[in-house]
Amino acid sequence: MCPAPVTTDTPRGFIIPIGGGEDRVKEMHIHRRFVDLSGGADADIVVIPTASQLETTGADYMSIFRGLGAGRVEFLPIITRADCENPRYVEMLDRATGIFLTGGNQLRLSTILGGTMVARKIRRRNAAGIPVAGTSAGASIMSEHMVAGGDSNSSPVEGSVNLAPGLGLTNAVIIDQHFTQRNRLGRLLAASSYNPFLIGLGIDEDTAAFIGPDNVLEVVGRGTVTAVDASQLSHSSMWLANRGDAITLLGLRLDVMGEGCRYDLTNRKAYAPDSHAAFCTLNIGTE
Repeated sequence: MCPAPVTTDTPRGFIIPIGGGEDRVKEMHIHRRFVDLSGGADADIVVIPTASQLETTGADYMSIFRGLGAGRVEFLPIITRADCENPRYVEMLDRATGIFLTGGNQLRLSTILGGTMVARKIRRRNAAGIPVAGTSAGASIMSEHMVAGGDSNSSPVEGSVNLAPGLGLTNAVIIDQHFTQRNRLGRLLAASSYNPFLIGLGIDEDTAAFIGPDNVLEVVGRGTVTAVDASQLSHSSMWLANRGDAITLLGLRLDVMGEGCRYDLTNRKAYAPDSHAAFCTLNIGTE
């Protein structure tokens, strides 16, 4: 699934993958910024807790976003594919100014939402300028190619990562979450080796990548975002590896970015927080 086309002069909405384990009690910087992007007191946020099997998940996020000043917050109790064709749920997404996908199991999320009216509506609303955020499983499903599972604490080996179709809000990246905490660099490298066009994003807990309509992300949170760029590989052994074989990847570029860093997904270049002025100059086309 590919991103829905932008059909008006309105820029595409922010795409906000969160690495899971986000602060929901103290400063709540990530949630607070999402609420602001959704309209603050005028926000109409729709939460989709489908990835979780906990009955309280939807209500918990409703409480969080209302506590941060969002004007209206509701959740969609989607537990079957038939629920995704409910006209009322589609109407709620039509008027939403922000959409939030909770954590849980990304395969549960993709098998229930994939190919449905709700999935198509989320893509179209994002193309129309509405921010879409997701945490943990909700982050993984945002890309066209989704990390569905695999091995943590492993070097990159053939078979160490399982891929599946995602929601398709972006086709520029492939996303993994709980990244440093669960030592998932090996499986992200393996995922990147399948298609070097994709930029691998490994997002730590309580950390988010705010991907703007200009295809530039900003890191927000207390951890890091790791960007794996395999586009300049000089050699990859993935195509001839047998299951369990170690993978050779020569010519990789890897950037590890803390809060305030930016990464241009189009030009594949990272910027430190103190280079903000130079970054802005670059993007408005002056010298």
